Amino acid sequence: MVTKTPFLLPALACLTFIGVLPALPPVSSAQTRSQANEYEACLILTRREPEKAFESALAWRDAGGGFPARHCVALALVAMKKYDHAALTLEELAEDMRNAGSPLLVTVLTQTANAWLLGEEYDRAIAAATAGLKIEPGNVDLLIDRSRIYAQIADYQAAFDDLDLALRADPTRADALTFRAAARRHLGDETRALEDIELALSLNPDLPEALNERGVLLSRKGDTDAARQDWLRVLELASNTPAGDEARRLLEEIDVNKDK
Repeated sequence: MVTKTPFLLPALACLTFIGVLPALPPVSSAQTRSQANEYEACLILTRREPEKAFESALAWRDAGGGFPARHCVALALVAMKKYDHAALTLEELAEDMRNAGSPLLVTVLTQTANAWLLGEEYDRAIAAATAGLKIEPGNVDLLIDRSRIYAQIADYQAAFDDLDLALRADPTRADALTFRAAARRHLGDETRALEDIELALSLNPDLPEALNERGVLLSRKGDTDAARQDWLRVLELASNTPAGDEARRLLEEIDVNKDK
């Protein structure tokens, strides 16, 4: 029987960090169209050749590119997996945006939290997320993000509390239901965890993380055949993703246990 599985991060991680959160547009109406085009070009280059994007963004920043240039520097650092440097760059950007009264401050604080999470600096990630939630207490995405950080330090009660708040605001979030199911499981409430996961899958039947979590719950109940079907489905849907890697691990684990 499968007895342990991590509270999975969604496919945010380094491969999708740039696309998950909204791009930061030019912050002043005085910005020219050419500057907006330069920002978009920088983002595209970041996805394709992050090292070149980093050098280009630095030059643009030094030439007076302002917040957009600094933001692109940070995203290039994330794409290069230099998470600590990216997070520090985003922290400095957030502070200057706070002083400037930017309406995009919470977006950058959210990205700061995610960069610290990727860098495994969990206290700093929580601090950045909490700073954002002080400004927007009902920000569902940020509540979910902070719950994932709490899960990484095994504070499943805090993770559950954030997810519960998120779901009160938006009960249709299948991802939040999936993560709350995982939190419930870690807290020992597998019955209600299964209720959450079934609801998540009724909303999104092909959500890989939800299928993985249901498989874990079913396996813990002794229904390894049904669990196997869920994990095989994940491999059909998302083989080359973190969820697919987790499904393979879970399948290998039940096969090893079966052979014992």
